[in-house]
Amino acid sequence: MTATTAPHSPVNRGVAPVTYGTGDRTPRGDYARARADYTCEQDWAAYAAADHDTYRRLYARQLQQLPGLACDEFIAAVRQLGAPEHIPRFDDVSERLLRATGWQIVCVPGLIPEEAFFALLAARKFPVTDWIRRPEEFDYVVEPDVFHDLFGHVPLLFNRSFADYMQAYGAGGLKASRLDACELLARLYWYTVEFGLIATPQGLRAYGAGILSSAGELRYSITSAEPRRVAFDLQRLMRSRYRIDTYQATYVVIDSFQQLFEATAPDFRPVYARVRETIAAAGEIDAGIVLPGERQFRT
Repeated sequence: MTATTAPHSPVNRGVAPVTYGTGDRTPRGDYARARADYTCEQDWAAYAAADHDTYRRLYARQLQQLPGLACDEFIAAVRQLGAPEHIPRFDDVSERLLRATGWQIVCVPGLIPEEAFFALLAARKFPVTDWIRRPEEFDYVVEPDVFHDLFGHVPLLFNRSFADYMQAYGAGGLKASRLDACELLARLYWYTVEFGLIATPQGLRAYGAGILSSAGELRYSITSAEPRRVAFDLQRLMRSRYRIDTYQATYVVIDSFQQLFEATAPDFRPVYARVRETIAAAGEIDAGIVLPGERQFRT
């Protein structure tokens, strides 16, 4: 089911969507040029030489930091993005991705509503923002830009098991939108796909795109003593708030990708009900809070 054929599919009205994370800025991007499903054409010719240079420098900096901080699966796939000297043409990346796992990337102006996002994932289409950060945002950007989406998210889509999981997540998201549970599911995405860590025999490693595309947070997430690192627990995670404009105060650690896939495979309807009951009784969990008896990971 695509975003344009879903019974209650969102229609782009030319304005940025509402986001769940706490922050002080509204999403940026030219939503007026996007279609009803929020996709648009990548205007590759509009990128200035400085834009390509920003992408090149970001790519080079992140690539040299990956060993010892990123998971092996990501390191094995990142060069599938192609030559790092310029912002890739989305069609070129899609051609390689389609052959590998049946996925494509599609252009969007920025953050998009949950249901539109879920519908694209369910169709094996990953939305990639086309604008790139300004020079003063080189070290940290609040919203996903083209570098974050391409470098952070797309490489693991070349991994068959992760690619299949992302499609299943999209299908689950469409169900969540009918159950008024998008915010709970968005927290799962944030703490795993965006900012997840995995425990390996060599130590903690990053697999979340928000970490892997950030020079500062990549090292911070693995080596700093400041943030809390807690074991994956689905219902705890769905109660947990997060911020979108700072390094994370809490990281959720999985033991393996298989653990993540198995935990998120069942029907979430009863999970949502239990989480809502717990929130009503005990409240939500602020970022940086560790619960009594919770398993933690140290640097």
